[in-house]
Amino acid sequence: MIRRIVLLCLALAVPAFGQTTLNGAGATFPNPMYQKWFSEYHKAHPDIQFNYQSIGSGGGIRQVLAQTVDFGASDGPMTDEQLSQAKTKILHIPTVMGAVVPAYNVPGVSGELKFSPEALAGIFLGKITTWNDPAIAKANPGVNLPNQNIIVVHRSDGSGTSYIFTDYLSKVSTEWANGPGKGTSVKWPVGLGGKGNEGVAGMIRQMQGGIGYIELIYAVQNKIDYGSVKNASGAFVKASLDSVTAAAASAKSMPADFRVSITNAPGKDAYPISSFTWLLIPEKSKEAAKGKILADFLTWMVDDGQKMTAELTYAPLPGNVAEKVKGAIKLVQ
Repeated sequence: MIRRIVLLCLALAVPAFGQTTLNGAGATFPNPMYQKWFSEYHKAHPDIQFNYQSIGSGGGIRQVLAQTVDFGASDGPMTDEQLSQAKTKILHIPTVMGAVVPAYNVPGVSGELKFSPEALAGIFLGKITTWNDPAIAKANPGVNLPNQNIIVVHRSDGSGTSYIFTDYLSKVSTEWANGPGKGTSVKWPVGLGGKGNEGVAGMIRQMQGGIGYIELIYAVQNKIDYGSVKNASGAFVKASLDSVTAAAASAKSMPADFRVSITNAPGKDAYPISSFTWLLIPEKSKEAAKGKILADFLTWMVDDGQKMTAELTYAPLPGNVAEKVKGAIKLVQ
């Protein structure tokens, strides 16, 4: 009996043979989607485990370049300079599309506020400082806006969500483009920093008068009000699956490396702060077995994973992009 107990304890202490763990790190923007995918893929392949740390796009880029992870993730494409530092070619594999929304906590105001590009740039430049400023009031006739100070909240970590938002601001505001500019990390003129989409969402919820930019799913899950944004065609559009898809339709030709921006898209139904998000996959993995697993997962992601996007308020890849992605997956080894 004792011998059986000892053998059982030894069996429990030894990990299952053939178990493979793939480590990844990066963007918080698609993290809810990735955790769902990794869980579902593991159910179908119990011997495969994904360990993904949502540390921000900047961290994902750094770690994939340092080869401390098997894959990275970013909402802002890597620059030519960053790609030149890679020891092996890094592929940008688009996974889903999402929206960055202006989320706010304004006392006495419930429901949807409307934001013009000028108002958003002015708020984040620190030039619009109260909620009843004429630039905000003009787009929201009939709304009783309080004389409340605006508390700007931005990301404190290197962030693809910041890249998307600042890419948009750089397109709609010359002053922003010539000042802070676009990037995963910029010098914010005003505001408080929060770590991750989770941190920014939490700060907005706690601070009356707060406004920040977060991925749509974080506003929905945390029940935070978020506004519609005036697009390039002059229409105020709220983020949704359809309006993000409309923005993607504006990208008439997808570059071979998939590094494309769809912010401030021209379509009348397009939500203007939309973006693809990418997994950063080394073309040649340090371990051949992991390369094959990554290729299989990516194929599953394009075929089956896209059917799961809507429930988490992400838009699936357009059909033509999905077909191009399948071609790129063949390069992974």
